Amino acid sequence: MSPFSGSATRTERWHHLRLTIQDGVGCVTLDRAEKLNALTFGAYADLRDLLAELSRERSVRALVLGGEGRGFCSGGDVDEIIGATLSMDTAQLLDFNRMTGQVVRAIRECPFPVIAAVHGVAAGAGAVLALAADFRIADASAKFAFLFTKVGLSGGDMGAAYLLPRVVGLGHATRLLMLGEPVRAPEAERIGLLSELVDEGLANQRAAELARRLADGPALAYAQTKALLTAELDMPLAAAVEMDAATQALLMNGEDYTEFHAAFTEKRPPKWQGR
Repeated sequence: MSPFSGSATRTERWHHLRLTIQDGVGCVTLDRAEKLNALTFGAYADLRDLLAELSRERSVRALVLGGEGRGFCSGGDVDEIIGATLSMDTAQLLDFNRMTGQVVRAIRECPFPVIAAVHGVAAGAGAVLALAADFRIADASAKFAFLFTKVGLSGGDMGAAYLLPRVVGLGHATRLLMLGEPVRAPEAERIGLLSELVDEGLANQRAAELARRLADGPALAYAQTKALLTAELDMPLAAAVEMDAATQALLMNGEDYTEFHAAFTEKRPPKWQGR
């Protein structure tokens, strides 16, 4: 995402989520605890716009995505989204579905790592939001369910049919997307859906610790690693190694690469600048 902005001003208040930023670590909290953080049209749009804004500002070097209350996110609100879409025409439905996909793209394309801190339910769109993150840390209460076929829609929603096979393999992805059955945290860890499984109640704490570690590290190197992981998913090997070579040549001209050598020579920890 480009850091350049036009006339738009910084958003001072987000109506559909909660944002805090401290020392380069951002925390986005879905904040409808009474509805298990079910997503509305406004929540999707806020997530899309927030990620674009943070990408332009470069004020965040790592971001934690979590949910308030008993669960991470129960997916799209049945009344406010599913009910409303029944009266939409095709053009409106296409706009809505494109917007949900733009949220996933924003998570994948933002220049900082995103960590999903999952407790309780992560269902439907909530499961895809977690899937799109760079890291998924879940506690023992977590349960993932890709419920799209349960409501008569394709399991390949919001990029799920693209991302999930690349995370857990085609066999597991077929089962999860077609049947829509819940996957509890231990099985999610076994099939590779989780980056880390922690004790109950500790997902947010562990995600914050990882975010702090990432924010204190070589931010530009992390950003380029994330970009390559996404870009090279569909590349032939020859194109991928050429992109790797070009990226490394650019980073070798960076301040962090020089700083590592100085720190190694002086036997001290590097002071990463993200440049």
